[in-house]
Amino acid sequence: MLERLQKIISAAGIASRRKAEELILSGVVTVNGKAVTELGSKADPESDHIKVNGKLINPGFRQREKVYLLLNKPLGILTSKSDPKNRPLVIDLVGAYRSKVHPVGRLDFNSEGLLLLTNDGEFTNLITHASKQIPKIYEVKVKGQPDESLIRMLERGVPLEGKKTAPARIRQTEQSPTNSWYEVTLFEGRNQQIRKMFDHIGHSVIKLRRIAIGFLRNERLKPGEFRKLDESEVKKFFSSAKPVKQQKKKNNTGQKSEKKPAAKSSK
Repeated sequence: MLERLQKIISAAGIASRRKAEELILSGVVTVNGKAVTELGSKADPESDHIKVNGKLINPGFRQREKVYLLLNKPLGILTSKSDPKNRPLVIDLVGAYRSKVHPVGRLDFNSEGLLLLTNDGEFTNLITHASKQIPKIYEVKVKGQPDESLIRMLERGVPLEGKKTAPARIRQTEQSPTNSWYEVTLFEGRNQQIRKMFDHIGHSVIKLRRIAIGFLRNERLKPGEFRKLDESEVKKFFSSAKPVKQQKKKNNTGQKSEKKPAAKSSK
């Protein structure tokens, strides 16, 4: 059965759909020996030879056991599967699962806290896609004492690299003469987003720790420790995800269409 290449790559646990699209566009995906660079391309995962970076996708990947891990990422660990600078990687912390999973979303080198890893592309998309409204909560320490109006501006969204950030929730938890502490809730996961948000208002981040992903709160996992999610936790994520909103149809004038009352029958 033909399916879109990015869906096949994602379902194989190699990368999220968004990352799979980047792989296709970069020319590292081949189907039956030919490079494919168009996002609309399709293939049959059961019969076609699909390779990513020269590695063949196992045609039997659909029957492979799906793995879901929760890791307490320490400082100074890279959230990646490889690094040309040979820095320590999060997958080096998960033992026998090292070659079976990829990180779900981002948690930068100088940040710590909860991080999910999996080989389930659908689960990765669920956790990382902003439309699903899975909250990620962070403890953030920043320099100085930002004015309340600046914090409210961050909550509404600010332009970063040409795109406005999604609405966030920010609550102050502590303050000293030189620093402030906040609990920040995000529903998207752009690269170093919180650091860039506070840089935008002139108050750089000193410390950042993720304390929750959805219903998973800060646990007793020590830095570098991990555990498997159980089946009920995985199901809870899928059942709690917010469905994508469907836009109401509009008529040619741009107004919402309304049903006209039925004409009265003449007697």
